Amino acid sequence: MEKDEIHLRRLPAAAPWGPHTGSEFHGVDFLPEDLNEAPEETGMRVNKKYSCLPAEEKGIHIINIRAIEDIGYDQHESTLLNSLSKNPDADCKYGLYFRDGKRKVDYILVYHYKKSSAGKTLTRRVHHNDSSARSTKQDQPLPGKGVQLEMGESEPHVDYHEDDKRFRREEYEGNLVEAGLELERDEDTKIHGIGFVKIHAPWNVLCREAEFLKLKMPTKKMYQINQTHGLLKKINSVIQKITEPIQPKVAEHKPQTVKRLSYPFSREKQHLFDLSDRDSFFDSKTRSTIVYEILKRTTCTKAKYSMGKGEGRKKETTLLNKRRKCGKYGITSLLANGVYSAAYPLHDGDYEGENVEPNDRKLLCEEWASYGVFYKYQPIDLVRKYFGEKIGLYFAWLGVYTQMLIPASIVGIIVFLYGCATVDENIPSMEMCDQRNNITMCPLCDRTCSYWKMSSACATARASHLFDNPATVFFSVFMALWAATFMEHWKRKQMRLNYRWDLTGFEEEEDHPRAEYEAKVLEKSLRKEHKHKETDKEKLTWKDRFPAYLTNFVGIIFMVGLTFAIVFGVIIYRISTAAALAISSTPSGRSSVRVTVTATAVIINLVVIIILDEVYGCIARWLTQIEVPKTDKNFEERLIFKAFLLKFVNAYTPIFYVAFFKGRFVGRPGDYVYIFHSFRMEECAPGGCLMELCIQLSIIMLGKQLIQNNLFEIGIPKMKKFIRYMKLKRRRSLDHEEHMKKKQRYEVDYNLEPFAGLTPEYMEMIIQFGFVTLFVASFPLAPLFALLNNIIEIRLDAKKFVTELRRPVAVRAKDIGIWYNILRGIGKLAVIINAFVISFTSDFIPRLVYLYMYSENGTMHGFVNHTLSSFNVSDFQAGTAPNDPMDLGYEVQICRYKDYREPPWSENKYDISKDFWAVLAARLAFVIVFQNLVMFMSDFVDWIIPDIPKDISQQIHKEKVLMVEVFMREEQGKLQMLETWKDKDKKKGENCNNHSPRLSRSHSGSLSSCHSYPLDV
Repeated sequence: MEKDEIHLRRLPAAAPWGPHTGSEFHGVDFLPEDLNEAPEETGMRVNKKYSCLPAEEKGIHIINIRAIEDIGYDQHESTLLNSLSKNPDADCKYGLYFRDGKRKVDYILVYHYKKSSAGKTLTRRVHHNDSSARSTKQDQPLPGKGVQLEMGESEPHVDYHEDDKRFRREEYEGNLVEAGLELERDEDTKIHGIGFVKIHAPWNVLCREAEFLKLKMPTKKMYQINQTHGLLKKINSVIQKITEPIQPKVAEHKPQTVKRLSYPFSREKQHLFDLSDRDSFFDSKTRSTIVYEILKRTTCTKAKYSMGKGEGRKKETTLLNKRRKCGKYGITSLLANGVYSAAYPLHDGDYEGENVEPNDRKLLCEEWASYGVFYKYQPIDLVRKYFGEKIGLYFAWLGVYTQMLIPASIVGIIVFLYGCATVDENIPSMEMCDQRNNITMCPLCDRTCSYWKMSSACATARASHLFDNPATVFFSVFMALWAATFMEHWKRKQMRLNYRWDLTGFEEEEDHPRAEYEAKVLEKSLRKEHKHKETDKEKLTWKDRFPAYLTNFVGIIFMVGLTFAIVFGVIIYRISTAAALAISSTPSGRSSVRVTVTATAVIINLVVIIILDEVYGCIARWLTQIEVPKTDKNFEERLIFKAFLLKFVNAYTPIFYVAFFKGRFVGRPGDYVYIFHSFRMEECAPGGCLMELCIQLSIIMLGKQLIQNNLFEIGIPKMKKFIRYMKLKRRRSLDHEEHMKKKQRYEVDYNLEPFAGLTPEYMEMIIQFGFVTLFVASFPLAPLFALLNNIIEIRLDAKKFVTELRRPVAVRAKDIGIWYNILRGIGKLAVIINAFVISFTSDFIPRLVYLYMYSENGTMHGFVNHTLSSFNVSDFQAGTAPNDPMDLGYEVQICRYKDYREPPWSENKYDISKDFWAVLAARLAFVIVFQNLVMFMSDFVDWIIPDIPKDISQQIHKEKVLMVEVFMREEQGKLQMLETWKDKDKKKGENCNNHSPRLSRSHSGSLSSCHSYPLDV
């Protein structure tokens, strides 16, 4: 104990001793002599503003606050309670260390506590000793618990729910101490009603857990990394000099020529490892991982009122008895039940401000989480060192994806510029814009719409050529190969990272069961126990989960149906709005109907998509929770699958409608298809639906990126931070003295947002990857907009992780998991969808068919007339003809519409013509050829590029050989030592035999001792 501490002991309620009758100090209890030698762990550290009592008064253990006031030791008046001249918070670096300033805080547990209205609770900092805690008994109060200092004689009303939580905390923290961790409590904080438990893992615990977790640690052995020679070496040096300005200025990012040999940590082989600096051997990320494993593994099984007491017996006896029998509460259960409100590792320190000590967080903020360094590479090794492998792999994947978007963007821009350059040479659009052709088109709606000139759609036709030209076919093939190359490049990058981060040979072990799973198993076992059945090793079967599976199936079908219903509603809006705007008497209003309807409908779709995205995310989580997956990994994979399915349908259904369904089921003049017997189905523009698909895709993609990915990610955290700031400001105004104190590190981190996982981050990038690959034939600029978004996204996510979120627990991972399979699936689906977009949505195939089968002079002249069919206006159904047939200034006898049908003067008028079947056959043939050719090329790229780079496979083999050599040398050393000892023993034995018999008899003890040397190594 330090000199400035008071020993306090919490007495049991029914103690056989009481107040010292001979004492003048009423309410001051003395403990009997046999308790003076109590374990040191029962002491707790009182706030430093209390001075220590004289040595002769150290026998006082429990102090009544009323007695202190009677004596005159009131904190407002007494000279005993003076403040210390030295700031104790500076010694512990404001919460990064224990109060002794030596032991580092590896983890923080946070809990809420209530102060009784009938009494005061002494604020305190409590210290748990590791060495003395071994003797803690379960029936005694755990060390460091607060002493309730009564204001009156009557016992205050007890909150059994809060008391039960406190009791569970006592047991859990006692179990943590038994597991070897060291704890220190702090309730004297600026955040009222919040207590913190600081956890430190000593060296022996770190070594033990590192061995259990098979953590690969660097050994003393170093070896040379294979370097390139000749021309490759010169090329690499030139590239390094060119890219030097865009490299981050961190030590971890510099190219290394030597590497330490790594080996799973073992306490028996500590001599292999460089333990010269034990404080830095296990970094903060590894220490927090080890502590978190202990927190998950450690359980508490009791509840204070499990046997019933007073009011608690009536309310909670049954539930708590069940818990007492079978319940196990790890940290996840305790967090879920509110026993603790948060658990997190600490950040390394501040990232901004004056006189901030250099730390990894500050370095990350300057070299990574800043928009000013957007052009630089990411310091991935430093990200991994600070946040762990799983988060490091996410940012590495995002960086590779962003880099690969650069060539795709360049090719997309070239394709777009080619369309701009050739728009004036495009014969079909020139024919549509030619006023001399005088092509009269049939009305777009019944009665209110009149006949119109094809030349009025000239702008749409010219714009369509920008995205519907021969170069888009090449771009579709290119993007399919790009997706395959990207996947292969990522696999190779992933292997390099695995080698660099010592993850080769790492296999994920089965995780601890989730708290909800254990609760369900407990419930099941209790039901069987109630029915007097065997309850050996229960687990949840498909029968137990069948209601959840059924709910999942029905829920997902309902959500998909809801998405389709909303898209259908937007279709009705488009049809009705087009009919309403067509009534407009102004010619400008009638000419802009199509653009107005398309733009407003897409904006409605965008708003609905953004809202449903949030709703579907919550529903997917709820559906996964009711399934009760066993482990966190199973939970994450099922959640990802459901969320991706719902969000994929939500984001792409409107685009699929425009690409493959709009204009396909219209009918023909005189025999249109109607919805609800009043609304005619939509038609594509004369230039085709590809332009509208491009508008739809671009607005939804850009809108989602701008609003959902950027504004939400920036705005919502800022708003939450502002709300927290206002709440704290309101509290600070109540206590000026607390406001003047500098916050501890764990208090600052508590006010940050908790880490919610990487699923939302991956999800938005996967959906974007779909926009880039699935419909790229209609929007070649998609990779460019994705690239611009990702440049901002990387720095935005980095800033969020470094400054806005609590530090996540580092998780080891060797790949990106299920996301890789989803990416591969999207890449394969993109080939099929682009084949259908080129074949059925664009006019590429009809142009080829016309050019090689019907063109008289081998040019595209006459193509527009070839794609239009004729209709005799006298064949309109009653009530569907235009109300103003003379709107164009002349009487119309024949109008044209886009379709392949027989003319009205043929025998089978308005039947589908042979041209239609020729074009359809060509379209299907193109889909088959394109799909198989591109799939073959993608698989060829996959096969020709090895998953593991050659130099990495050589280095891995070299590591294995070197490790064998190290162990062989160690064994040889042991054998040589053993032989040396045997030789020495043999020589000493011979010396003993050379003694005279008399001497031997007189020194029999010495003779026997000659052969008693141990031979153990």
